[in-house]
Amino acid sequence: MATKKAKKAKKSAKKAKKAAPKKSMKKTAKKAAPKKAAKKKVARKPNAAFMAPKMPTGPLAAIIGDRPMPRTEITKQIWAYIKRNKLQDSMQKRMINADEKMRALFGKARADMFEMTKLVNKYIK
Repeated sequence: MATKKAKKAKKSAKKAKKAAPKKSMKKTAKKAAPKKAAKKKVARKPNAAFMAPKMPTGPLAAIIGDRPMPRTEITKQIWAYIKRNKLQDSMQKRMINADEKMRALFGKARADMFEMTKLVNKYIK
């Protein structure tokens, strides 16, 4: 009797071995999606209008200096001044609470960050 059980166990083990590779074959038998050709990444060229040096005047020159610089750099310098003096509102991050220099630049006590460039534009030549 022990031999019949041993034979059955061997047969079931063989079936399990055969079944396992078939399952893995099905998984690997899936066709891989064709890879798309990688596009070359080209560095963006900055717009010439933004990179032309502009001269800050009046209250803007008092904040960032009076040397010519591109508009992008002017905005960076203004934000550096705002961060350094902690003028950004803690609750409404879009609002800038003006100190004396910024009040002269904006013409009011608070300004929205989106209108900042419009207000600053008056002092760029």
